[in-house]
Amino acid sequence: MTTVCLVGDPEVTLQYELLSRETARDALATYDIAEPFANSLAVETVSLGAAVSLLNDLNWYCVRFVDEALVREPSVSREEWLSRDLATRIRDGTVRPAETDQRLKIYAVDEDDRLVDPVFAVREQGETPTHERGDDGETVVVRVTEDEFEG
Repeated sequence: MTTVCLVGDPEVTLQYELLSRETARDALATYDIAEPFANSLAVETVSLGAAVSLLNDLNWYCVRFVDEALVREPSVSREEWLSRDLATRIRDGTVRPAETDQRLKIYAVDEDDRLVDPVFAVREQGETPTHERGDDGETVVVRVTEDEFEG
C-alpha cells in the first residue's frame, strides 16, 4: 500500500479544512484517515498512481492548507517519504526509483509530534545524514527532486 500524508500549514487545522469541504470530503470518503504527525492527514492508497491522482484531486486544498504533501511507496523505500513532485516523476517514468536516494529533506519531530526544522542534506556512501535537532532523535526523511533541493 502507498501512503499519502498531508501536513497542514500551522495556521490551519488541516483535517477540519479538508473534511468540512464537500469536494475534499468526497475524495477522502473511501479511505481510513490517520494522523501520523500533528496537524496531518494520511491515507493508504493501492498504488503510486492512485496516490498521485488523489493529490491531484486535492490540489486546490493542498495549495491553500498544506505545507507538505508526502508519499511513501514501499517499492521505493519502506521508511522514507517522497515529495509530491518526486512521486509524480517516478509515476510518470521520468525518474527511476533507484535514482531518488541522494537528495534529502530531513525533519526533526518535536515533543508535540510536529515536523519541524527541515534541513537539506545529501546522502553519501549510503549513509543517511542525521538531524541535529529532535528531542528523542526521531526524524522524518523525505526524498526530493533536484529542483526542490536547490530551490
